[in-house]
Amino acid sequence: MNGSATTSVTRRRLSRPDRQRQLLDTAWALIRSEGTAPLTLGRLAETAGVTKPVAYDHFGSRNGLLAALYEDFDVRQNAIIDAAMASAGPTPQERAAIIAQRYVECVLTQGREIPDVLAALSGSPELAAVKRRYQMAFMEKCRTFFAPFCRGSALSSAALWAMLGAADALSDAAVRGDISRDQAVAELTATLLAMIERSMTQD
Repeated sequence: MNGSATTSVTRRRLSRPDRQRQLLDTAWALIRSEGTAPLTLGRLAETAGVTKPVAYDHFGSRNGLLAALYEDFDVRQNAIIDAAMASAGPTPQERAAIIAQRYVECVLTQGREIPDVLAALSGSPELAAVKRRYQMAFMEKCRTFFAPFCRGSALSSAALWAMLGAADALSDAAVRGDISRDQAVAELTATLLAMIERSMTQD
């Protein structure tokens, strides 16, 4: 059996979820080595060893691929954050520390790829909406997680947006090597605690 026939058989054996997983893993590898600028569905198909129609069938467009990559990262990040929240201690310090650790570690694990995807996501209203949907979900999760320490009312949206901005900036700086992982975690922990402490002193 020649190489082309072998590849064809391999393609048929992959289920749709397995094929999508392969394509996403290939896309992450391409971004890791080249960034998002040259990422196209044609390039993805060529690198993954499939035809262009296969890539288009899964993602529809380059924007669809970028959105799928962000969702792929967010699903994994959410699973890690959810597990951390479930095992967190009862004090504000313990809760802030575990969220800071897991958030920074998620971004560091993905490496430079996720900042590139986030930058690409901001390039169109459609993709920005995808990013915002997941941001809002994460902030609501944090609002609930820290609610026991708030007095009178829940954490404000302004405070949560400020926290998220700090989390992204610190994680990106750690990815670039501008600061260490420990520095990013310590500063984000302090930011979270300051947010909680302000809510505790509000009447």
